Amino acid sequence: MDPLLAFDEAAFVKSATEFIRRKVESSGARGVVVGVSGGVDSSVTATLCVKAIGSNRVLLLFMPDEITTEEDRRCVSLLSQWLGVEVREVPITTTVYAFFDLLGRADRVTEGNLRARVRMVVLYWFANRERRLVVGTSNRSEWLTGYFTKYGDGASDLAPLLTLYKTQVWQLARWLGIPEFIVNRTPSARLWSGQEDERELGIRYTILDSVLVRWERGYDPKAIASEIEAPLHVVDRIVKLVQSSSHKRQLPQHL
Repeated sequence: MDPLLAFDEAAFVKSATEFIRRKVESSGARGVVVGVSGGVDSSVTATLCVKAIGSNRVLLLFMPDEITTEEDRRCVSLLSQWLGVEVREVPITTTVYAFFDLLGRADRVTEGNLRARVRMVVLYWFANRERRLVVGTSNRSEWLTGYFTKYGDGASDLAPLLTLYKTQVWQLARWLGIPEFIVNRTPSARLWSGQEDERELGIRYTILDSVLVRWERGYDPKAIASEIEAPLHVVDRIVKLVQSSSHKRQLPQHL
């Protein structure tokens, strides 16, 4: 791993669980709800929540649609068994297609964003009805590059992984002992069939994170490219992603 991405897993888990516990207690909530997909980010988030407040106060929701795979379902089941937490399944296909019937069809990105927003509606339904907080699963790599749906998976009451880059999430997952079958999966937001994060981003997370951690520390693009031995145009493209997606990390613009 890039030395700038090294971190103390035990210290992070201590801070993250204390953060989750404190936010739940201060809000007066009965517990939390986490949307799980079978991927590493939601699995790590769910694990931290169980460590923070106990399995009886954590609700896991699996919200499949027509592009959900059997592997997704197996991984969610594996996580449920490993954590000892029941997962409620709420299929969203009918709801998504109700929007298609009302509004018509669109490009795959727009339709993928709709799926993410429908899932967030479901999460907040359970959160409101059962007095829970929604815990987001986004990591820092996604957050900085804008690789999330605004008011979809980017919406939550707290997001404990926003300080960890994707490669750090993988490292933490192994440290926590999350089943390797989940950790080793190809990252995908499952917004459309065959979608893969690194293919869509056009760069591997190992390189992306090495650029991002240096950019946040004030390195200029040429220095980053030189230090990690990456083409300057790749570094420039990542920096532009961060800059152009800044609106997604802010509250609505106002005068």
